[in-house]
Amino acid sequence: MSSPRQVAAEKMIFRKGPCSRQTPSIGHSDEFLCMSTGVKPRTQSVPALERALKILECLAKSQHGITHSQLTRRLQLPRSSCHALLLTFERCGYVERDNDTGRYRLGFKLYTLAKNSLSGIRLRDRAAPILHQLMRETGLTVHLAAFVENEAVLIDRIESLGTPNIATWVGKRIGLHCNALGKALIAHLPQDKANELVLKQGLLRHNENTIASTRKLRLACEAVRQLGYAIDDEEEEIGIRSIGAPILDRRGHVVASISISGSTPQIENVSGLACQVRKAAVALARHLDLVDDENHGLVNQTPVPAIIEYSLASA
Repeated sequence: MSSPRQVAAEKMIFRKGPCSRQTPSIGHSDEFLCMSTGVKPRTQSVPALERALKILECLAKSQHGITHSQLTRRLQLPRSSCHALLLTFERCGYVERDNDTGRYRLGFKLYTLAKNSLSGIRLRDRAAPILHQLMRETGLTVHLAAFVENEAVLIDRIESLGTPNIATWVGKRIGLHCNALGKALIAHLPQDKANELVLKQGLLRHNENTIASTRKLRLACEAVRQLGYAIDDEEEEIGIRSIGAPILDRRGHVVASISISGSTPQIENVSGLACQVRKAAVALARHLDLVDDENHGLVNQTPVPAIIEYSLASA
């Protein structure tokens, strides 16, 4: 049986019952909060975020929009909290308000996110067989990337057990200047667009191998266009080398890029591996119905000595 002092302490720790979903007093960990009951701690959800998501779900079900008063009644939310959440959504573009009727409806920002998400899923699903084949042929980790909202984003990653641990994951934002995937993407953009994206992202220097000037990056992009592939020679992560190639459509516009990554000893035969990556990029373009000709996109079929490749990419 608990002593009066212990009961009083537990009442001070919890606002509404021990180990409930209510917020504990500041300064106490979940482990300390639940010691007296023996219940395992669990990560709490964020009530404000739950309310915000319920608002979006309610708006999604409404064909003609819904007013602030209707939302508060349906969701049983405080008027002030509901108004603050709606105002935040509206300012961020996720919700729109009709000034004449006062009704709220979903904004175009959500449609854009959904479109980008579905596009990435379709690309990843259709690319999967070719990415797995490239991984089996080379024994290296394979990546797929594309532009999402003017950022280069990793869409898929097929890991090879024979390669070292590489700091990549699906959804990672990719450096345009220090990554084979990023260079393959921006090399085929109009110069003004490439400059805009690089200026926005910056040229973060990871180590002494990283390209840290726009002049060197322009030279690297020119090499990508000449050779048909890009190289990351320990520019982002020491000990890791990558070879990337663009996936182009019929007009030569870049749609995505793929790459292989591994340790520097694993990627010594740059010319041979680059040929495999380029062929996989063209095969994927054909699989996505982006091109007609089997050889479309295979630039500079003659292998180039590795020393020339590296000097072009890092000049």
